[in-house]
Parts: sequence; C-alpha cells; structure tokens
Amino acid sequence: MTVRPLTIRRIEAADHEAWRRLFVDYGVFYETAFGDDVLEGVWAWLMDARHPLTAFVAVHDGAVRGFAHVREQPDTFTAGPGWFLDDLYVDPELRGSGAGTALIDALAAHAEAHGGGTLRWITAHDNDRAQRVYDRLATRTSWVTYEKEC
Repeated sequence: MTVRPLTIRRIEAADHEAWRRLFVDYGVFYETAFGDDVLEGVWAWLMDARHPLTAFVAVHDGAVRGFAHVREQPDTFTAGPGWFLDDLYVDPELRGSGAGTALIDALAAHAEAHGGGTLRWITAHDNDRAQRVYDRLATRTSWVTYEKEC
C-alpha cells in the first residue's frame, strides 16, 4: 500500500512536538525511556546546522508521521564521506505505506548531494519487518557490532 500524499523533507523547528512524540515512541519500541535531557539534547543537535546529525521527516496529510536521523562520518576505507542512519521510525499506522523506503531514499539522495559515499545502518536482530524492507534496499553485511560504554 503506497499512501499519497506523502512528502519527505528536512526537519524544521515547527516539527518539535511531533518529532518528540515519535522519538519517544521509537524509544518504547526499543525498550528505552528517553529522559528530557536526551530529548532536548538530540533536538538541539537537529536544530544546529553545524552539528553532523540531521533529520528528515515523513509528512502525511499535513502531519509528521516518521523521521530518520543521519550523520556524516569520515570513511577510512575510501578517504571520503560516509553516512550513518542512526534512527528511523514510522508511525505504526503508516507502516507498509512506503514511508520508510522514502525516508531512506531521501537520505541516500542527501548523501549523494553531499559527496556520496556509503550509507550504513543497523537494526535489532529480531526486527524482521524492518529487515524485509532493508533487504530490498541495501546489501546485508556480515559485520558484527560491539558496544563498550565509556
């Protein structure tokens, strides 16, 4: 099901409340409760044109219904730009509409317009629905991810 009209655009200051609601819901999906310090800190990054993190939103019927956060990062394998999709979330009512695909396509276009490179992302091993979309759009890698708190 493709929903029209669906618009993908850069996030704007007027999107704050909608983004906040969706970002909280994203945290719930991944069993994480974001405090006000995190919510306001990420929002401040998104509103700071000098910060490497930016966001695109999916707008349906005039309402922000999804978002994707992306940041540029140097790629040591190419000595060029690389891109990391940190977070992608679409309102459950809009899933299956092509909104997630449209957000990733917008990120890829943004990356291409800013020097190209590779767009990478991770997802939970049990997020099967997202993986079905991602498997259509990109190459699944064999890399294993580790985390160390510092």
